[in-house]
Amino acid sequence: MYRYDALDREFLTDRSNEFRHQVARRLSGELTEDQFKPLRLMNGLYLQLHAYMLRVAVPYGSLNARQVRRLAWIARTYDKGYGHMTTRQNIQFHWIKLRDVPDILDALAEVDLHAMQTSGNCIRNVTADPYAGATAEEVDDPRVWSEAIRQWSTLHPEFSYLPRKFKFAVTAAKTDRAAVKVHDVGLILHRAPDGALGFEVIVGGGQGRTPYVGPTIKQHLPASRLMSYLEAVLRVYNRHGRRDNIYKARIKILVAALGAEEFARQVEAEWAQIDSPSADLPDTELARIRAAFTPMAFETLPARSETFELAKGVSSSLARFARNNVKPHKQPGYAIVEVSLKAIGQTPGDATADQMDLIADLAERYSLDDVRVTHAQNLVLPHVKLDDLPAVHAALAQAGLATANIDLASDIIACPGLDYCALANARAIPIAQDIAAKFADPDHAERVGELKIKISGCINACGHHHVGHIGILGVDKKGEEFYQLSLGGSGAEDASLGKILGPALPADKVADAIDTLVEAYLKVRDGDERFLDTYRRVGLEPFKEAVYAHADQA
Repeated sequence: MYRYDALDREFLTDRSNEFRHQVARRLSGELTEDQFKPLRLMNGLYLQLHAYMLRVAVPYGSLNARQVRRLAWIARTYDKGYGHMTTRQNIQFHWIKLRDVPDILDALAEVDLHAMQTSGNCIRNVTADPYAGATAEEVDDPRVWSEAIRQWSTLHPEFSYLPRKFKFAVTAAKTDRAAVKVHDVGLILHRAPDGALGFEVIVGGGQGRTPYVGPTIKQHLPASRLMSYLEAVLRVYNRHGRRDNIYKARIKILVAALGAEEFARQVEAEWAQIDSPSADLPDTELARIRAAFTPMAFETLPARSETFELAKGVSSSLARFARNNVKPHKQPGYAIVEVSLKAIGQTPGDATADQMDLIADLAERYSLDDVRVTHAQNLVLPHVKLDDLPAVHAALAQAGLATANIDLASDIIACPGLDYCALANARAIPIAQDIAAKFADPDHAERVGELKIKISGCINACGHHHVGHIGILGVDKKGEEFYQLSLGGSGAEDASLGKILGPALPADKVADAIDTLVEAYLKVRDGDERFLDTYRRVGLEPFKEAVYAHADQA
């Protein structure tokens, strides 16, 4: 992973000291909350229902063991003993006292972490494929380019006060684990027929009040021209983006209003005006960044581990874990291990301080000091030897982290909802827990197969409900919490937006409705067809009839 140098660390120290003075002025009353708000947002600090929330940036989801241990220490020292992983691969602490924030930022800076630009109308944390550097699918390491974008965009004087927040996602694999098509800018690395490395550039995706799957505005951008082209995109947005209406301020609204072709034309015209070689990443800088992502020191191992195969034969729980949570690695003898933060009854995405410490220990001992946070609010140990999988599984099981449900029905994405967030209309966490309980039988969950359920407590869609195979949106009806269901969404390479199933349901009917949807699916699916493909084949009506007929009978 990228290692901070002396300049990076001096920058973080200066930034932390600056915010310490701003906090002191707020605590003394010299600054009002309205005056303080833009300052705290640029440092990742939100004021939520019960306390301040601090969102820590985890660039492209990558952490080392030392950083994970520091996050665990912050959870114990300044929070209530846990942290929450987000769909932007960040971690949030929800019970922070304002007076402690400068000390927390100092503690983060000591391990090359910060909270800058995790909020505010700026370029947010750059996300990427959590399997980067481990999967054989990728044509290049997307972390290299994500890090280049991070360095370019941090406190960029031209793009620090955009019309609205702005989000990048980068992948280099055919399987999209970063939801690039529902970001302000999505970048897909590929190689042209002549072998030249370049990007497919997708602009204007997003969710929230007005969801869009982003259109491709450039099929092949030479990799060497990335920064100048992104500058052109941001300039067109900065020039024309709405600043008079917060609901129409995102770049997706501008792209939709102009049309993808006209937006692309304006970007090309702006790009032609950016003629200076300094606008693009110098080869020396690219080499410097790439050097931080040199291939790991993998051992030469056989592709098959007899130790692992024998252990699977003895342990059904290890065998189930291997089926669902262990993914192929590009290096023979290694595996990618996904660690679910979705145990039945757990708050989706939460990890306790003790669990974080264990993950740090396992990363150090078994995963070449590498941990990833995923878009789906789980963790990854990306470089585990097959021989070590039984020991890793045993340690995870002892800590309550061996739930074998990755991409199954109980692996639910959920925002914090009304339990924490001042913007929410409804709770998301207890709904997720109720649904997960319906799939507590692991045999049943595996029989159902891949099913991505996503829950948002309000229209802002932090739970990505628009792109759930089953999406759930919390709405307020005269002070009561109701939930609107949608079907057929996908945030993957086959991106699509879900369609609303019908009238919203009260909270106590949601889990049963999901159960009914699944039973309807099992009756009509063709072979091993996944839920999403069955929906796309048969349409909305069979599911709508099943749910609302059942609701009427109930």
